[in-house]
Amino acid sequence: MRESAAQLATERKQIATELVASKAALAQPAASQSAQHPAEASRPGASGTGASAGLLTLTRQVAAEQHRLTLRDQRISARQRLASIYQQWDDVVAAQERTILHACLAGIALVLGALLLLLFADRWLERLLGRAPIDRRQLGSLRSVIGVALQIVGVVMILLVLVGVPAQLGTMLGLAGAGLTVALKDFIVAFLGWFVLMGKNGVRLGDWVEINGVSGEVIQLGMFHTVLLETGNWTDAGHPTGRHVTFTNSFAIEGHYFNFSTTGQWLWDEISVAVPYGKDAHAIAAAIEKEAVAATADSTSQAQAEWRRASKGQRDASVSADPVVAVRPTGGGVEIVVRYVTSASERLAVRSRLYQAAVQLLAQ
Repeated sequence: MRESAAQLATERKQIATELVASKAALAQPAASQSAQHPAEASRPGASGTGASAGLLTLTRQVAAEQHRLTLRDQRISARQRLASIYQQWDDVVAAQERTILHACLAGIALVLGALLLLLFADRWLERLLGRAPIDRRQLGSLRSVIGVALQIVGVVMILLVLVGVPAQLGTMLGLAGAGLTVALKDFIVAFLGWFVLMGKNGVRLGDWVEINGVSGEVIQLGMFHTVLLETGNWTDAGHPTGRHVTFTNSFAIEGHYFNFSTTGQWLWDEISVAVPYGKDAHAIAAAIEKEAVAATADSTSQAQAEWRRASKGQRDASVSADPVVAVRPTGGGVEIVVRYVTSASERLAVRSRLYQAAVQLLAQ
């Protein structure tokens, strides 16, 4: 626009030069005619008519050039005003660009600061929990809850920085909630099930559980899925099969699960010994019971104390973890069944010890 105004100024200068020349040409014939023929200038005639026609032509030319000069002045003024307006617009756009760039850089800085702060908080809380005297399973659950909470806080902060606080927050939340409820029903139920599993009667990492008929050890407990290391039949040795079984956490709400673990993972185990008719079954049963009491003394006392603490609402109820011996007849003699409480990690060792004692008693 300024270049156009400069071009028009050049044209105006040229027109002004032509106008000065035309005015000079108009003034020169009239002056010469008045000086040379002063008497003839006042009398009508052919020569007077020709001179008048020439003056009229020059006058019209001067008027046209004057009109062109006026138009050029108006156009130059209009172009200058437009150039000023465009310059103001350019200044406004540049200011808006600087404002937007500053807001983007500030948003990026806030996001990076929030991520660094959350990372620092996660490391700090992990160190704090590592020093706390908490059970290993509870420590894993707390770390999982804190990690998920920090992730949610980080996502919310980033969304607020990028999108901003919505003007109609209630309407936005209602529409978003309705859409998410329909589209993400399974994930929402699984996420709510994760809260149930994190509760007092839930499961922890390392627990032995049974979910939908599959038994195993919990090796991963996420927001949406629970992963088990499958084991064999619970009444057998319980060795892992090597398969990982994944369940959505919706089973905690829509189904049911069994948790065989306590704080010490105590469980009831049993051995069965066949005694022929020629042996004294009661003496052998008493000896095996004595061996079972000796082998499980520590486990019995600890399990009994933990079960009593667990049954807070039933303190008067008798909770016993002492070994129980049952003697029953069979087709070839007498069967002695000994049930006792042992830790899951010591289950096979205790069973082997009791079988060895039973073999020695039968040999005597």
